Amino acid sequence: MTNAILMASGLGTRMRPLTENRPKPLIKVHGEPMIESILKSLQAANVRDIYVVVGYLAEQFEYLKDKYPNITLIHNPDYNSANNISSIYYAAEFMKQDDCFVCEADLYIPDPNILMPIPTFSGYYGKMIRGRSDDWVFDINSRGYITRVGKNGNNCYNMTGISFFKKKEAAYIAEKIQEKYAKSLDRNLFWDEVVNENLSSLALKVLPIGKEKIIEIDTVDELNSVNANNKIRPIKRMTGRGRGL
Repeated sequence: MTNAILMASGLGTRMRPLTENRPKPLIKVHGEPMIESILKSLQAANVRDIYVVVGYLAEQFEYLKDKYPNITLIHNPDYNSANNISSIYYAAEFMKQDDCFVCEADLYIPDPNILMPIPTFSGYYGKMIRGRSDDWVFDINSRGYITRVGKNGNNCYNMTGISFFKKKEAAYIAEKIQEKYAKSLDRNLFWDEVVNENLSSLALKVLPIGKEKIIEIDTVDELNSVNANNKIRPIKRMTGRGRGL
């Protein structure tokens, strides 16, 4: 079985003023809240349990529990004082239970079938960017395993905001994050930095994906650009297992 953790507790400061009264994952793209495009993708992949970690304006996510019966909301009390490692910390026990998707909740996924079929190995969904990238990227060795998760790179796969871990790797990462978070000085880490520190004990690969299959929206200008692009529209859910990556 497979579960999923969605990180939805942040302030979304880069998308102000839209996020002054609404959490960023609930901002609409083509008429649909971003988080719901992710939820539909997880449903299409037959994910059993979905844990949404909330903090900022948490009450606005309550409607999701009625609309999606397999959702549990988890409150992150540190959302205003710690980095996103805090969201994984408060969901860590659920991350240990099974194979697990970990998703940022402020993404837009036009095709709900993109996560099908479920991967057979652990890794990060990545998009290839030619030339210089100042974003989060992956270094890969000759066998295809990730050797670095960090910022800046050339001609490499960039992070898309979604990862998948088999149960063994999911439990290991959750345990390491719990250990780190117990030390107050480590609460400003991105959770991916903990993954990077432990790559020698993990077997992670990149799950390649097209540039417009998982769309990260950080600013109002980016939101307006995506909403103005008529080529990016929600795709009707396919029946059956659907296509691969």
